[in-house]
Amino acid sequence: MNIAIIGTRGIPNHYGGFEQFAEYLAKGLVGRGHQITVYNSHMHPYQESEWNGVKLVHCYDPEDKWGTIGQFIYDLNCIKHARSQSYDIILQLGYTSSTVWGWMLPREKSIITTNMDGLEWKRSKYSKPVRAFLKKAEYLGTVFSDYWISDSLGIQDYLKKEYNISSTYIPYGAHPFETADVSKIANYNITPGNYNMLIARLEPENNVDTILEGVSLADKKVPFLVVGKHNTKYGEYLKSKYEKCENIKFLGGIYDINALNNIRHFANIYFHGHSVGGTNPSLLEAMASHTLICAHKNEFNTTILEDDALYFSNSEQVKAVVNSARKEDYISFANHNLDKIKTIYEWDNIIEQYENHFKTIYSTKHEIRENNPAGRIPDQAKHLSR
Repeated sequence: MNIAIIGTRGIPNHYGGFEQFAEYLAKGLVGRGHQITVYNSHMHPYQESEWNGVKLVHCYDPEDKWGTIGQFIYDLNCIKHARSQSYDIILQLGYTSSTVWGWMLPREKSIITTNMDGLEWKRSKYSKPVRAFLKKAEYLGTVFSDYWISDSLGIQDYLKKEYNISSTYIPYGAHPFETADVSKIANYNITPGNYNMLIARLEPENNVDTILEGVSLADKKVPFLVVGKHNTKYGEYLKSKYEKCENIKFLGGIYDINALNNIRHFANIYFHGHSVGGTNPSLLEAMASHTLICAHKNEFNTTILEDDALYFSNSEQVKAVVNSARKEDYISFANHNLDKIKTIYEWDNIIEQYENHFKTIYSTKHEIRENNPAGRIPDQAKHLSR
């Protein structure tokens, strides 16, 4: 099949979760014999027209000049180019700045399937008008797509209840980490098993403040590593609030996956505070790193971790975990989570699920359009793929 992926800044990954996902998926699908195109920002550090057999199309992206508005222009340029092509399927990742142009998607000649991401409109970092817009953008994502993908069972249930649409559940993936190397953490002045950590965007809905409040209250003052870009307004607020807590160390972003895996692996406790939407890639990577996880208690996290994690809802519970929890006492949790990665969330499994989704909707298209060659897929036909 000839498949295009839009909605990211491009590959190879230099940015975040969707870009990492697009990288693994595109490379995996090429390995299975498909023709894959990924749309890249013209500012992407990698400027070649091909990467590991994946065709790259660089589109003008004025985000560096116009800020957030530039994201909308970039998405528009990607869709305009896609209209000139003859893709069998267009996979749209997310909806925040692309679905306003959904009416321009070439639905007469390409099947559109959209990964609906998380509940972006719930993020407290956004103002009320922005959150209202994001809710509208989410709705448009249900209008201008032929099929939908949910990366968590919670999102799948939400889409059914909110919009009465059936989506295909396919989570993110991770590679099992089984080559631990203690030398990879030498530069961080930490001792294996004698530090705790978190990796997250420093945003309110990731409960970073709740976690750090609990760390500051704890009697046990082992190093606590905060990995994530902190030169933001909220990051500066957190650094100022906890500047007297000498054990809390803001490391900034770390993008070397091997270093991250080792830092996670040798931690005593990995805290995961994400609370808005979806299967978060960093949670799967923590599971793959064979570490003890203490997660914010919500349906998105409990669906993945089940009984194989410690949970918190407030800073007092974080304090109790920091004071008493030791990885060696919960090694079965780490073992079970690594087994889940190998049997459920390993990248080859995820790529196969996406390939099967594409094959199903592709065959459905041809079955339906033999009798309706000029029209788009009727709504009632979409249920044939689920």
